[in-house]
Amino acid sequence: MQVVKNILLSLLVVWFAILLFMPKDKLFFALEKNLETQGILINEKAIETGMFSLNLLEADIYVKGIKVAHVEKINIFTLLFITNINIKEVTIDASLKAFVPEKIDKMNITHSIFSPMKADILANGSFGDMEGVVDLQERTLRLDFSNNTKEIDLLKANLNKDEKGLYYETSF
Repeated sequence: MQVVKNILLSLLVVWFAILLFMPKDKLFFALEKNLETQGILINEKAIETGMFSLNLLEADIYVKGIKVAHVEKINIFTLLFITNINIKEVTIDASLKAFVPEKIDKMNITHSIFSPMKADILANGSFGDMEGVVDLQERTLRLDFSNNTKEIDLLKANLNKDEKGLYYETSF
């Protein structure tokens, strides 16, 4: 029993050390370089690293050279087996306001190694509440909008309806 206890304690110490000393900013720069090959650029004003997290402040998002959105804060929190991305105050660029809602108050994206090919999305904004799933294996995105939607008139032409309510589904 003592051997098992020592092994578990050693694993816990190694896991904590990896999290603590992981070069979070360098990992983000590698992700940013990977996104750049897809035509996505994140231009942040400041990067703050924490013990288990990385914060991007005042980030502008560009897709193929066109500014898409401004984000006040992106917080990336990881425990290695689960990663949580909290995004606050997303303002869509004025050129896109005719196609999508202009403001997302908060968004939460969760990824777990227990289902590595899927990520869950929760969001709240001028459109109301929304939840969704990104399936990386099937390359699909499904967003379900709650019944208390506010400014959803812009999206209604692209939404479908089922027993759960309004949803948007696409593949990429």
